[in-house]
Amino acid sequence: MIRFICIVIFLILFLTLTIPILIVEWILHKFNPYACDISSLRIVQWGFKVILRIAGTKATVIGEENIPDEPVLYIGNHRSYFDILLTYSRCRRLTGYIAKKEMERYLTLTSWMKRVHCLFLDRKNPKEGLKTILQAIDDIKNGISICVFPEGTRNSGEELSMLPFRDGALKIATKTGCAIIPVSMNNTAEIFENHFPKVKKTHVVIEYGKPIYPDELDKDTKKHIGDYVENVIRETIHKNAELV
Repeated sequence: MIRFICIVIFLILFLTLTIPILIVEWILHKFNPYACDISSLRIVQWGFKVILRIAGTKATVIGEENIPDEPVLYIGNHRSYFDILLTYSRCRRLTGYIAKKEMERYLTLTSWMKRVHCLFLDRKNPKEGLKTILQAIDDIKNGISICVFPEGTRNSGEELSMLPFRDGALKIATKTGCAIIPVSMNNTAEIFENHFPKVKKTHVVIEYGKPIYPDELDKDTKKHIGDYVENVIRETIHKNAELV
């Protein structure tokens, strides 16, 4: 429980004490948007790294060299809130995550999420959901990577199980031609979700797969690209299970 309490205290302090920084970032954005974006990215990454350190999380990272220096679509399996911290803290480029719309209610947290180009998906409203995907397509075209967990929610099943992917997010890649980077994560639910509310010192494995360019796939594979990427991630988490 001590780790959990320390994380909660840090989050409260971070979200409170950085309110003035948000105001400075808002002003800076009017004069130099790119510098502001990089500044916001690094501040959030610092916060995430502190939380991971408090949690005692150690990560074995494989294949980071597979990520090209260009805007990409990260597609990952999703078992823990810590999946976001683990992956976002490693992003070298500007990257926005697609989050559920319910996250918009959290005031300062929402402000920081918007500062780092996160988008909010209304899963109950297809029209609004389409707008989110179109915004993500524009972000890719403007040099901002996007990360999506296509299972749609955290998977609370068996460790190596996955929920079916929702194909809508893959349109971000098929419409822009950007690379899809499969992100396969093992053992992340053991940090917190498997023994809520305790946060335990945990070893996790993250593997970044080789880039998948939709336009280089054959017609049938491209038509079922969600299944293709899902299978790549499933095979990888099974392969890496022995490394945990």
